[in-house]
Amino acid sequence: MIVVLGGGPAGRIASIRLASAGKKVTLVEPKGKEQGIGGQCLHFGCMPVCALNDAARIAATTRRFYKRGMIDTLPAFRFGKLMDETYVVQQKISGILDDETRQAGVDVVYGKAGRVDGRQVFIGDEPVDCEAAIIATGSRPNIPAIPGVSLPGVYTPHTLWSLRELPKKIAIIGGSVMAAEFAYIFSEFGSEVTVLARSGFLKNLDRHLRAVAMKELSGVNIQEETEVAGIAGTDLTTGVRYRAAGTERAISADAVLLAAGLVPNSGMVTGIDKGPDGAIIVNDRMQTSVPGIYACGDVAGAPFLTPVARHEGIVAADNILGKERHMDYSRIPQAIYLAHELAFCGSSGEGSASIALPGPAGPGTYWSVQYGDTGLAKLFADPATGEIEGICAAGPSGGTVAAYLAFLMQREISVHEFEDFIEVHPSTDGIYGLAKYASEIFRKRDSS
Repeated sequence: MIVVLGGGPAGRIASIRLASAGKKVTLVEPKGKEQGIGGQCLHFGCMPVCALNDAARIAATTRRFYKRGMIDTLPAFRFGKLMDETYVVQQKISGILDDETRQAGVDVVYGKAGRVDGRQVFIGDEPVDCEAAIIATGSRPNIPAIPGVSLPGVYTPHTLWSLRELPKKIAIIGGSVMAAEFAYIFSEFGSEVTVLARSGFLKNLDRHLRAVAMKELSGVNIQEETEVAGIAGTDLTTGVRYRAAGTERAISADAVLLAAGLVPNSGMVTGIDKGPDGAIIVNDRMQTSVPGIYACGDVAGAPFLTPVARHEGIVAADNILGKERHMDYSRIPQAIYLAHELAFCGSSGEGSASIALPGPAGPGTYWSVQYGDTGLAKLFADPATGEIEGICAAGPSGGTVAAYLAFLMQREISVHEFEDFIEVHPSTDGIYGLAKYASEIFRKRDSS
């Protein structure tokens, strides 16, 4: 038997792969069946954020139509109902995942906490003998040590879904993707949003892509290089005190969202090597320091991305099955979901050339032309070989574009191979056009 701890993307996919190969697999999910499997992605992260982002984009679009006289009235979202309906869809998806997992031959055990001590695996308090085990217990929100952090009205991405009234003013503590996505959502719903970033806001983002993000978040008060001194209030949250540019400042807020990242959820694991943040240390086969024990997904540390967790689960499962497989982190596409999908993969190498242009008008951006925010297409390539080294794609299909380009970059595709590319039209993908243009420039340079 193989025991898998955690029913999120990493554990579930690993379980299915193992069971499909004929192994007896027990998947242990500490949450009850009423919540179901699916992990952080389904219950607290990707999926519910998608739900709220869809609604936020509808709100933004209808306001533009209203201002241009194309509709007569503006709809008002019932925030509590929106949160309730999000939960209904989550439950349906969780049921589908449960059926799919069981039909693959996996035995799913709900409501029991798994634990690992060296090579010994426990389900609840019962030790079990197993051929191998996979730890896929995910991550949890990072909660900074801030005075007042336990006040009612302070939320994490795990507790936010209990909110039933739209805050008039919300402070978001954090400066990365999570903070940006929630800032966009609440600002489009009509909340007054302040973001308090400890250092730079979206500081690791390509400068052109960051400029798009800042434009799409133009209604948000973004404060960088801040130190949060405390959350104000007695019985309820009333605001946040912070320091910036050497001065003490305060803002009022009836809700505070802690969006300060994630930490590996590895407290139930002992006798196995971990990093300073609790991440279980693994090699590129997802093997831990203890033979027969594997770890994958968020519990093994950054980048905390669902597709990476899934792939790590496949790598762990294949190595248990005796199929040597290694995890490659070199070309991982990522996206930030604001008004557009702000996606990116790779980066510029030494001596590389870059080309950037506004995204083309197409489905989802036609009515953005008048506002100059049709997105962005940017490409990095090696002038000598034409090899594509990185891309940025902001638009309605930016994430899809980045995913396919990441796959092609892994195979060292060059811009010259796009000369025979025929696109679908209309499309909001500008990368293929940049590739053709870069190919023409590089060939002219080489022939001169």
